[in-house]
Amino acid sequence: MPYPACLKFLIYQVCNKIIFLMSFVGNCGTFTRGYKAMIMDVEFLYHLLYLLICALGLFVHEFFYSLLLFDLVYREETLLNVIKSVTRNGRSIILTAVLALILVYLFSIVGYLFFKDDFILEVDKLPNETLLPDRTEPGETMTGEFLYSDVCKAGSSENCSSIIPSDQLITEEMEEENKEHTCETLLMCIVTVLSHGLRSGGGVGDVLRKPSKEEPLFAARVIYDLLFFFMVIIIVLNLIFGVIIDTFADLRSEKQKKEEILKTTCFICGLERDKFDNKTVTFEEHIKEEHNMWHYLCFIVLVKVKDSTEYTGPESYVAEMIKERNLDWFPRMRAMSLVSSDSEGEQNELRNLQEKLESTMKLVTNLSGQLSELKDQMTEQRKQKQRIGLLGHPPPMNVNLQQQPA
Repeated sequence: MPYPACLKFLIYQVCNKIIFLMSFVGNCGTFTRGYKAMIMDVEFLYHLLYLLICALGLFVHEFFYSLLLFDLVYREETLLNVIKSVTRNGRSIILTAVLALILVYLFSIVGYLFFKDDFILEVDKLPNETLLPDRTEPGETMTGEFLYSDVCKAGSSENCSSIIPSDQLITEEMEEENKEHTCETLLMCIVTVLSHGLRSGGGVGDVLRKPSKEEPLFAARVIYDLLFFFMVIIIVLNLIFGVIIDTFADLRSEKQKKEEILKTTCFICGLERDKFDNKTVTFEEHIKEEHNMWHYLCFIVLVKVKDSTEYTGPESYVAEMIKERNLDWFPRMRAMSLVSSDSEGEQNELRNLQEKLESTMKLVTNLSGQLSELKDQMTEQRKQKQRIGLLGHPPPMNVNLQQQPA
């Protein structure tokens, strides 16, 4: 894209962001809430920073436009959770990092007191000086010939048959020049342990001089390397990583739980999906028709826009509730479809009970008739027996005669 066209596009983007920011402030009512609410509004500050970066990229340097890529983190919830995994438990992470710094400081003191000569590190110096001296300068010719020539030196005790090449001498001197003692002071020891020790997989022992087993401090050096590895690399750093990973897992589970609640729970009444099982209205019909949250939002906007003198009774009640930030006018844990279905079920149960009662009454009536007939028959039979007893001879009486004493 040509430069003038690119400049026009950038100016258009800045103007577009200004218009968006003004619309955002107007829709949220940021100016009407006062300056304190404006400063505390994080989203307003974010868009204001976005506009400032656009202006810096347009008038200062194009580098600032690369910072706008972080807008993807703000828009994508998964990437935002990655940032929150570090910031949510920031206090724990900071305290663990302080513990790591204390351990690094202690190990730096021990290294400075006992292993100062082991802190020899290879460095890459900038090639601003020539390795070989200029042989054309006076006084330097003989030195160069003595140090860098392959000619056997007269009067020296070395064997002329084994001449050391000049390239090998230069390489050895370069290796010696590329090595430095990095523990000359305690501050340098702290910087070395902090920089190289934490970034090395095996701790500070990977970058220090490898000691010989015949040295007197060989065992102490092994203990020093192992303690740094276990205490700093394994324990402290893994504690920090564990806090970050656990926080990210918690954020991911919270996100999944929220999505599950939105899918299985009505936003208005809070009833779950299983409450609508075996009912005349399904859960999908309930959230789309009966308790559509966008219908409630439109009703709230209507109450706020409509003139208060034209309110109906329910609208006046809802307007007062909205002014007090009270949500009692929402049908919490209630739904008309469930009430109607429950009333229909109760009516069916009453109808069934009434039918059973009527059938029972009929049976009782039949049994009462049969019992009365049986009673009449028993009474008639008793009368017949009494009639037969009066007409016939009386039954013989058994008298036991007692013998009189003589």
